[in-house]
Amino acid sequence: MIVTTTPTVEGYPVTQYLRVVCGETVAGVNFLKDMAAGFRNFVGGRSQSYEEELIQARETALAEMVQRAQELGAEGIVGVDLDYETLGTDNGMLMVTASGTAVRFSPVA
Repeated sequence: MIVTTTPTVEGYPVTQYLRVVCGETVAGVNFLKDMAAGFRNFVGGRSQSYEEELIQARETALAEMVQRAQELGAEGIVGVDLDYETLGTDNGMLMVTASGTAVRFSPVA
């Protein structure tokens, strides 16, 4: 399946727009990772534990979006957008949403 942030795919004209599809995930960061990230914030540098959580949340949201498009018989998703939000103020929850338009293509011969 072709998944892109662009509204079109070169060489594959859209023949049918099926509907908007989304994938969501809410990820929590456990206490130990939160402490390590806090220490990293104090001394400077990147927080590998938070980055890993972020990557996993993004991949989960994208996979869920693709699965929903496949259930519709889509051949691709165009106009993909990723959004990141923190939930609450101190609870360490991260929400990632992926959305786009499920489409069918007609390859140019």
